[in-house]
Amino acid sequence: MIAEVLTIGDELLRGEIIDSNKSFLSERLLRIDVHTRFHASVCDSPTDMTDAFLRAACRADVVLVSGGLGPTRDDVTLEVLAETFGRKLKLHEPSLRALEAFFERFGRKMAESNVKQVWLPEGSEALPNPVGTAPGCLFEAEDTLFFCMPGVPRELYQMMDEQVIPRIAARAPEAAGQGSVVRSTMLRTFGIGESILEDELADLARDEHLSLGFRTTFPDNLLRPVARGANEAEAGERLAKLCASIRERLGALVYSEGEDQTMEVVVVGELVERDLRIATAESCTGGLIGAKLTAVPGSSATYQGGVVAYANEAKVAHLGVSPELLEAHGAVSEPVALAMARGARERFRADLAISTTGISGPGGGSDEKPVGLVWVALSTAAEDVAQDFVFPLSREGHRVITTQVALDWIRRHLLGEERAAPRYLLAPRAASQVASQGTGAAS
Repeated sequence: MIAEVLTIGDELLRGEIIDSNKSFLSERLLRIDVHTRFHASVCDSPTDMTDAFLRAACRADVVLVSGGLGPTRDDVTLEVLAETFGRKLKLHEPSLRALEAFFERFGRKMAESNVKQVWLPEGSEALPNPVGTAPGCLFEAEDTLFFCMPGVPRELYQMMDEQVIPRIAARAPEAAGQGSVVRSTMLRTFGIGESILEDELADLARDEHLSLGFRTTFPDNLLRPVARGANEAEAGERLAKLCASIRERLGALVYSEGEDQTMEVVVVGELVERDLRIATAESCTGGLIGAKLTAVPGSSATYQGGVVAYANEAKVAHLGVSPELLEAHGAVSEPVALAMARGARERFRADLAISTTGISGPGGGSDEKPVGLVWVALSTAAEDVAQDFVFPLSREGHRVITTQVALDWIRRHLLGEERAAPRYLLAPRAASQVASQGTGAAS
């Protein structure tokens, strides 16, 4: 089966909101081996919507339509769909009763404009919406199934899983897992560029049962291994073998598996598992490391606290960095980064601490210390190590990549892996220093 996802709304075309519905709907279709071949978005223009519906009917078996089912004047999806294929709108009494009951449950008076939401194209099938006011509908035209759903994600997600997927399964059993099963996962990598990933994995997932997708979500690169089989066991076994091959090739560059297994989630999990306490000392990252860690549920079991020491006086007062050290080397230096990490570990009585100090820009650099320079230091009871990098990025990009490097250093330390940096982002000066760094520094 070939599918198209069509999202409707002026706010999408104006860039006011991120169109996450497309990715959700496509991912759900992938689970039942229905291929999304086309994505489209149109504004609330009847002319543009008519054109989109006709194009979709010519090239797709299933069209998932999101948006335009509300009570306002610009919500005309069903009206235009019906007119496009020569149908009339008809009041759907069961949906009207469900709509009235919805408002009664909340003790609210239903506006007259809401009644517009339960006028459906003749011959369509209503799709119940238990968490919103707009029912969806299944409309068949020219051998194409149009599933119209609300644009509100909470409503769309439930309708897709409870109403749409079962109906596609009933129409095409072979695409619903009864003749073909699809299994996929997400592998998160950090520290390797997309083109190098492709080169490293060039010979993998090349047969008809396997595929491999690549996606960059700064600062990570994501891999989407997909496996197909005659049943769940076969698809699962193929997926497991593919993932094992990828991990063998990439080693510690793969830091997690799963949609929600971000770097901070992995780091907190490793720290909690080892019953270790961590502290942070941040200058250029402005508290981003601490914010990442504390965003993870359960982080209170490991995160002791942190200091955002932006000014030199704060480094002295709260982290014990000596004024002489700052005078001799400057705030963005190896000795100061090490002193910050040690100070945080000692003051918070932590098992390890991480520090950052750098020049995020856009100004403040010099020939000796260019914009983008940053020092990251890790302090434990056994060792103190530091490394400098130059990341030629925007101010925000510099802070984000430095935060990810710091978290990755913690992860690699806990796993006994070599500390590394995303060399694809290093400026030449830092790259040469990484290669020539001596004792006590990470490579």
